[in-house]
Amino acid sequence: MNNRASQLRAIDRLLTIMNELREQCPWDRKQTLQSLRHLTIEETYELGDAILDNDLEEVKKELGDLLLHIVFYAKIGSETEDFDIADVANGICEKLISRHPHIYGDVAVENEEDVKRNWENLKLKEGKKSVLEGVPRSLPALVKASRIQDKVAGVGFDWEEPQQVFEKLQEELAELQEEVEARDQEKIEAEFGDVMFSMINYARFLKVDAESALERTNKKFIKRFQYLEQKAKENNKALRDMTLREMDVFWEEAKKL
Repeated sequence: MNNRASQLRAIDRLLTIMNELREQCPWDRKQTLQSLRHLTIEETYELGDAILDNDLEEVKKELGDLLLHIVFYAKIGSETEDFDIADVANGICEKLISRHPHIYGDVAVENEEDVKRNWENLKLKEGKKSVLEGVPRSLPALVKASRIQDKVAGVGFDWEEPQQVFEKLQEELAELQEEVEARDQEKIEAEFGDVMFSMINYARFLKVDAESALERTNKKFIKRFQYLEQKAKENNKALRDMTLREMDVFWEEAKKL
């Protein structure tokens, strides 16, 4: 691994290249905070994919892409004299120090839950009107639900045992079934949302990241279905012309891979 001096030289090299690109490259010179936003989101999802695949080489590359975006935003901020990379780094350093009084102060904690509670309480003391202010509005719904639950749990609004959450989930499922039988589409959607929210909450109590779990299932399904498509092609058949029983043979094969 690189030592601290090598790490700092690498960051300095990146800052120099960013300056050169901003001055000399027509595309880089044209970019704004707004034009980079969707690209940053895309890079974040690509990093997420690499992490789920446990592809460490790809993780390294995607982290580089994200680091470039951070440097890019900071460079744009410096041009308007609003902030630069030093302000960004010092800002997060000060936040980390103030939010970790058990490391940089005299606060005692016993476990991770104490740390999380202190974190949320400190944010309120800093002027936040709600513990939910830190949940981005544009987060995907599943991720947002998980973050909402984490936030409120951090200030003590939570179930005590996993079994309580499971019973709540069963209650929500029963209410959903009632609305399905009543065929009230608006209420079906509302109850379905409650079921999803309860599922995500239960996942939290099981120490399962709901987003990652679902994405792993997505990847598993894609892999199996593509195997099914491949086998159908090898047998000169179109999926639409196959029976479910025929497709199930290949599906079961795929599950054993």
